Amino acid sequence: MTSKVKTVEAYINQLPKDRKVAITKLHNVIKTNMPKGLESGMGYGMLAYFVPKSVYPSGYHCKPFPPLPFINVASQKNFIALYHSGLYAKKELHNWFVAEFPKHSKTKLDMGKSCIRFKKMDDIPYNLIEELIRKMTVEEWIEIYEAAIKK
Repeated sequence: MTSKVKTVEAYINQLPKDRKVAITKLHNVIKTNMPKGLESGMGYGMLAYFVPKSVYPSGYHCKPFPPLPFINVASQKNFIALYHSGLYAKKELHNWFVAEFPKHSKTKLDMGKSCIRFKKMDDIPYNLIEELIRKMTVEEWIEIYEAAIKK
């Protein structure tokens, strides 16, 4: 579910109470641990953590006018989604996350290519998310991204 609001605060404020608490906590975990060089704001109707044009002027290849996306968080109809591009782009990171998840959560991992879905707000493994966020630098993300789009 995308939103037309322009700020993180407006996005969070429109959420139901249980989602507001979980999304706020996720936002704070990401902001506190995100690699140097990322910025946060809104992108694609979700909370966005991206490589700004000042760092990577080329932007996103599909639409070069926005900055290069890296992480997004969204309140979807039946779950909260955390999108981490590194999980899709770097097999070692994906494998690490899949192996670590059971150590941090009593629920089964519900994951797509880069999307982790949390159906129960109380089951979000914030400590694991914190570790995940710190696992990739902006420079590494740009290098992986460029290698993928130049194939």
